[in-house]
Amino acid sequence: MGRLFGTDGVRGVAGSELTIELATKLGQAGAYVLTKEQAHQPTIIVGCDTRISGTMLANALMSGICSVGANAVYVGVLPTPAIAYLTRKHKVDAGVVISASHNPMEFNGIKFFNGNGYKLSDELEDEIEALIKNDMKDVVKPIGSEVGRVDYRFDMGREYVEFIKKTVPVDLSGLKVVIDCAEGASYKTSVMTLMELGAELVAIHTNPDGTNINSNCGSTHMDELKARVVAEHAHVGLAFDGDADRMLAVDEKGNLVDGDQVMAICANYMKSKGTLKKNTVVVTVMSNLGFTLMAKEQGLRLESTKVGDRYVLENMLENGYNLGGEQSGHVIFLDDNTTGDGLLSGLRLLEVMVGTGKSLSELASVMDVLPQALINAKVPTHKKESYMEYPEIASAIEELEKKFAGEGRVLIRPSGTEPLVRVMIEGKNQKEIEEDAKKLADLITNTII
Repeated sequence: MGRLFGTDGVRGVAGSELTIELATKLGQAGAYVLTKEQAHQPTIIVGCDTRISGTMLANALMSGICSVGANAVYVGVLPTPAIAYLTRKHKVDAGVVISASHNPMEFNGIKFFNGNGYKLSDELEDEIEALIKNDMKDVVKPIGSEVGRVDYRFDMGREYVEFIKKTVPVDLSGLKVVIDCAEGASYKTSVMTLMELGAELVAIHTNPDGTNINSNCGSTHMDELKARVVAEHAHVGLAFDGDADRMLAVDEKGNLVDGDQVMAICANYMKSKGTLKKNTVVVTVMSNLGFTLMAKEQGLRLESTKVGDRYVLENMLENGYNLGGEQSGHVIFLDDNTTGDGLLSGLRLLEVMVGTGKSLSELASVMDVLPQALINAKVPTHKKESYMEYPEIASAIEELEKKFAGEGRVLIRPSGTEPLVRVMIEGKNQKEIEEDAKKLADLITNTII
């Protein structure tokens, strides 16, 4: 068995890779590791997104939690950042989200938060994995009255909505906003929040049926939202992913505003208000080179990490920064929440529009986005880390790096959550970099079999 945990929890096709047996073991091992220092009977909050497999896996996970003597509180369908917030607010011992985020419907995942609402460190994940691989050796499973209970609380979404409204109490009267909820976890909470803050709201993809999450909608499929914003003469569009921890925007002209641009807009606004700690933004190696150029012009400092919002967060916590994120739309406002929060990011962006009186297209112009091509090469999961061991692949990468040196860059990395090697090239000519990226991705797919 390879490493269970990727960059964002344990993921796989529900029922075949992520089985109910594995979910039960994750519940047992996770509950044991995260609560073993507690003198009281521990409690863990569990929520999920709208996938049809969510309740199946949640019940298996909670069976595991209860079997080691911990209690579970099942809150149903809620965004990932809502679980992080509720874990902190109610001072429980841990939180768990059943979700595969932006992945297709057949996938699902399990990710843990500690009692402070933060994703787990590699060390804690390794400890959970070790227990599972050792078949829970030395873990006592109580009987009788010592077995844990499940409490069902489907009213906690309102607590999250009130928290968000209090955190960003912006008056959205006069703003027409289109939101795409991806048939996912935000289909109620984002609608309630924006309407109650006064926005003229058009909400699409708010009818999840368990099988349509992320299906040609949400932050991974932006075309419909772009067209709808223009057709509705709206000021802005906001798109969430399946578990609503990321957000991408659309300006009034129908142009994409990605996570880099959202951070650029918010960072400059926060700097002007004196609220951007150390005038620093934490980004990843995938951030557009245009972000670096903008930062130099605007007097901002950048810190760069490897891909994954957990690594962004670790840097922020270690160095005392309060803004960071990814081009994909995971943006962390650490003064407000402990993880990426799509609704929070959307409101912070709207707050800048209201505060400056500027359109989103005008705000986004602070940063020039350099042409970028990202192509995924599908490979077997157990071989995705070893792509450089193939001489023909290593040679092709070296040639591309020489070609784009000084006028762009080449970044190759295995996905943390899917059986893919991601090929990203930045350069001056969109057509050229797309052709080169596809050629390399095809080589990787055809070589690693």
